[in-house]
Amino acid sequence: MENNKVKIERNPTRSVKIGSIEIGAGNRIAVQSMTATKTNDIDATVELVNLMYDAGADVVRIAVDNKKEAAALAEIRKQTKANLSVDLQENYRMAEIVAPHVDKLRYNPGHLYHHETAKPWQQKVEYLAGIAKDNDCAMRVGVNCGSVDPAKKEKYSHDDSITPMLESALEHCEYLDSIGFHRFCVSLKDSDPSKVIEVNQRFAERRPDVPLHLGVTEAGIPPEGVIKTRIAFEQLIGKGIGDTVRVSLTVPNVRKGEEIQAGRSIIDDIYAGRVRSVVNFDTKALNIISCPSCSRVENEAFVDLAVKVKEMTQYAKDHAITIAVMGCRVNGPGETDDADLGLWCGPKVVNLKKGPEPLGAFPYDEILPKLKHELDKLIAAK
Repeated sequence: MENNKVKIERNPTRSVKIGSIEIGAGNRIAVQSMTATKTNDIDATVELVNLMYDAGADVVRIAVDNKKEAAALAEIRKQTKANLSVDLQENYRMAEIVAPHVDKLRYNPGHLYHHETAKPWQQKVEYLAGIAKDNDCAMRVGVNCGSVDPAKKEKYSHDDSITPMLESALEHCEYLDSIGFHRFCVSLKDSDPSKVIEVNQRFAERRPDVPLHLGVTEAGIPPEGVIKTRIAFEQLIGKGIGDTVRVSLTVPNVRKGEEIQAGRSIIDDIYAGRVRSVVNFDTKALNIISCPSCSRVENEAFVDLAVKVKEMTQYAKDHAITIAVMGCRVNGPGETDDADLGLWCGPKVVNLKKGPEPLGAFPYDEILPKLKHELDKLIAAK
């Protein structure tokens, strides 16, 4: 990077060690991804982890939601050299089982309320920090627009999704610092590149010392998913904000290496001055957002459905309508609320929504006509 022609003054973030790499403190911006296999399928997960590792992934994240998956993770660890991060999902207590086998723990402040609801979140975070310290793990505080701390969300109006995210992240940083745990980074993600830019800029102004992991959630299918991500990364990395990144694309497993290649290419282009920041996120056209294929996806038909939704809705490309296609129950319900029409995909049915309003659950082979009917009604009402 030092030989590229654009000199970017990075934020003076602290150094955080994640396995064999360090992020922050001027280290090379790391690129990571997440597995899309079922973690219990050890062979398939190892194959995918190593595919991404061979593509240049600095960190690979794996989701673990139960003890069987934790046991599988222990075996996966033996079969790869990749730096592994674990997504604790909704059960923070899994940390003590999985931490010996990974290099980083990721928790979502908004998910800490799903278990042991009477226990203060501070006790849960202190527990996580203790587990991380005992097992030589870094941590990521992962704040997501679709699953914000409810205590923060209720303080602000429905159309302000940024301030609750920001306050949640700052609060957790302050608490981790207060208990003497500093080996952490933060992510603040949204499916709207403009919101990703704003919330990360505001956080970096308040906490320039904390390394940031950048990403646009549900960026979608290439090439649009890459373009959305590029818009956010250019305006953040170009200002010295960002220490590790992920490009979240809706692609089949065999193409997951494209996330790594896209991330590295965007970073290299920014440092070489090859930017396209004149491209603004078009708020006057159809916007299809879809989550990356990950291990939380409950039916692999989700990826094909996302492609079919994109193809079927092209006739509405000039209408300012957002359609969200989500692959699981973790982020699906919340992250479709802000879309005009939302599909969150279960194992056997697809839940159709109009904003936060449920419209019904339909088999995969029946959902496209239902979606088209609702889309046509929206267009007619404009």
